[in-house]
Amino acid sequence: MDELDSALVRMLQEDGRRTNRDMAQVLGIAPSTCLERIRSLRERGVLTGFHAEADLAAVGRGLQAVIAVRVRPPTRAVIEDFQAFLERMPEVISLFVLTGHDDFLVHVAVRDTDHLHAVVLDKLTKRPELADVRTSVVYGHMRKKVVGPM
Repeated sequence: MDELDSALVRMLQEDGRRTNRDMAQVLGIAPSTCLERIRSLRERGVLTGFHAEADLAAVGRGLQAVIAVRVRPPTRAVIEDFQAFLERMPEVISLFVLTGHDDFLVHVAVRDTDHLHAVVLDKLTKRPELADVRTSVVYGHMRKKVVGPM
């Protein structure tokens, strides 16, 4: 990636709805060059998609939590099966598969504490491979919208 590619990635991360013409003008390049560069970034897998971001509280998911999960035995089959289970859960908005003490960090967004309690007790703890679960309510969350190369 050169400086132009990096600038385009940064601009699209800041505002994915920004027009090709606007980006070309800011960067001092022809719109056709800008369009071709963006196509190339998508083809090379640098840009993986464009999405709309919704306010979780506005869609009825005002409470977030991070759930640390350990499964046993920690085999590939058990990890992959449990991961597939988590990916199907509508409450899960992000998932990390880890090394170390915990096998997963599961970021959920739910209606309220009763809903969170039901997720932990009625969904997670019913799984036979679950060895340990620890839940932390999220007071605040920050995610960088613009991530560039190092």
